[in-house]
Amino acid sequence: MRIIILQGAFFPVPPLLGGAVEKMWFHLAKEFASAGHEVIQISRRHPELRDEEILFGVKHIRITGYAAPRSLLVLKWLDLCYTLRALRHVRTPCLLVTNTFWAPLVFPFFLKSPIYVDVARMPKGQMRLYARASRFRANSRAVAEAIVHEWPAAANKVRVIPNPLPFDFHPGVSAIPSKHRRVLYVGRLHREKGLVLLLKAWSRLPLALIKEWKLQLVGPWEIALGGSGEAFFSELRSLAEATHCVEFKGFLRVSSTLNSLYEGAAIFVYPSVAEQGETFGLAPLEAMAWGCVPIVSSLRCFEDFIQDNTNGLVFDHRAANVVDLLRDKLLFLMSHAEERERLAQKSLEVRASHAPLKIAKKFLKDFQSLYDQAFL
Repeated sequence: MRIIILQGAFFPVPPLLGGAVEKMWFHLAKEFASAGHEVIQISRRHPELRDEEILFGVKHIRITGYAAPRSLLVLKWLDLCYTLRALRHVRTPCLLVTNTFWAPLVFPFFLKSPIYVDVARMPKGQMRLYARASRFRANSRAVAEAIVHEWPAAANKVRVIPNPLPFDFHPGVSAIPSKHRRVLYVGRLHREKGLVLLLKAWSRLPLALIKEWKLQLVGPWEIALGGSGEAFFSELRSLAEATHCVEFKGFLRVSSTLNSLYEGAAIFVYPSVAEQGETFGLAPLEAMAWGCVPIVSSLRCFEDFIQDNTNGLVFDHRAANVVDLLRDKLLFLMSHAEERERLAQKSLEVRASHAPLKIAKKFLKDFQSLYDQAFL
């Protein structure tokens, strides 16, 4: 098969500027190429990357893209310009995978090939516009149900395939790495991620316990990188300064540096309150693979791989006393080493259930069925 992966207009691949979707498809593309398929990945141009090159058997084509603007209207216009620019790099026969807004709407007028829509955000009314798409891939059951609720006629086109880990584990990697007394958050510093709740919960922990631990927050605050901007970052810093042992690590571009933080942290907290934004949660999955016990909000997307008191802890982010509930979960794990060990051991099972090769095979099987229908 010829598989063309069209990424969005605002992040390059490899994911130098972050982006969970870009990170995932960068690693899946390598698996597809290793299986003998022709793979082309189109993404935003970046000064540190060549416009065309082959990496791990994948042909990368990079075209002019943009920094993400504040205005949603401007964002959609820029995405349309980018999509039209990408069109000339797509040739049939192929299967086109995309997570852009416009490609499933525009490309069917020019491309007689299966269009595989990666629904990486909760749908917001656009699904009916994609009537000519061949598949809607949902990364969680919650997203699949939201697609069908929005457009019941699409039910037979929806498939649930989870996100894979963006790395492999090999023999010799420690089952439970040596852990430090660290609580870690990795993700965009955005208001919808529940970081204000986290810092308030941290401040309500016993002072003697806080001083034995450290809370590390990793991720960008800049709007162009998906954060909520400088004013929100200042708010977070003010909350951090009112308590103890909080460290902002900034945006980490080097994956090995990030993995070392996962490896050393005992607890991972992801208190997202993004009811209409969060669809999977790649960062908690990555943390679990390093034996870092997750504490997550009760968003439905986490139910596919995190079970409360089995391989992590879940708190009700909709409750009136949400700060105290999150504090209690933190207090429990920080105070009970044996429970951290038990939950960490179960967390490691995602190394097998979400291994890149295993998930890639699920995609390739689905791709092949659509490709055969279109061209054989």
